Amino acid sequence: MTNTLSLPDNLAQRLADLQSIPKGEFELEKGVSFEEYKPAAVLLPLLFRENEWHLLYTRRVDGLMNHGGQVSFPGGGWELGDEDLTATALREAWEEVGIHPQDVQVLGAMQPIGLITGFVVTPVVGKIPWPYPIQIFDGEVARVFTVPLSWLADPSNYYYSTITFEGKPYEVSYYKLYDGEKIWGATAKITQDFISLLI
Repeated sequence: MTNTLSLPDNLAQRLADLQSIPKGEFELEKGVSFEEYKPAAVLLPLLFRENEWHLLYTRRVDGLMNHGGQVSFPGGGWELGDEDLTATALREAWEEVGIHPQDVQVLGAMQPIGLITGFVVTPVVGKIPWPYPIQIFDGEVARVFTVPLSWLADPSNYYYSTITFEGKPYEVSYYKLYDGEKIWGATAKITQDFISLLI
């Protein structure tokens, strides 16, 4: 797929429609209830560069307690001072990569996804201006990079494999390397769920 991928005019409405789905229908990756997960949120920063839409990703520094060395979206756990999970995503993006909340045009949130690490993550979708003065917090983020939506939507660029965690098999999403970075696991699944909203 070489054509650019546009954002539908009604993307905010498509995201709003997801909120009518009962939480019990969301796919959780462990045999526990939705309420047993720790709430978290990530921001999917959309930006327009080189004549097409991209998503911005981070690679976390090695050695972190959760997902060290892995590619992710800016985000983290809900804190008491957060008004809601959108606020969590915006706060974390500000702390990790210096994207100011007022610079994010929030379009809505996707379905939460349960992780085998015990978090339930709400992906929040928002547009940011580009170029932007990214400021990496190097205690948590090793690198920031962007990937075109057209590349992410191309079926030849992703695949699935089964891994075993605590004796239980899980089907895991993987992308081929892009700019030397491996997008996989929950980040890849969130990406594919987002792409499915566009096409």
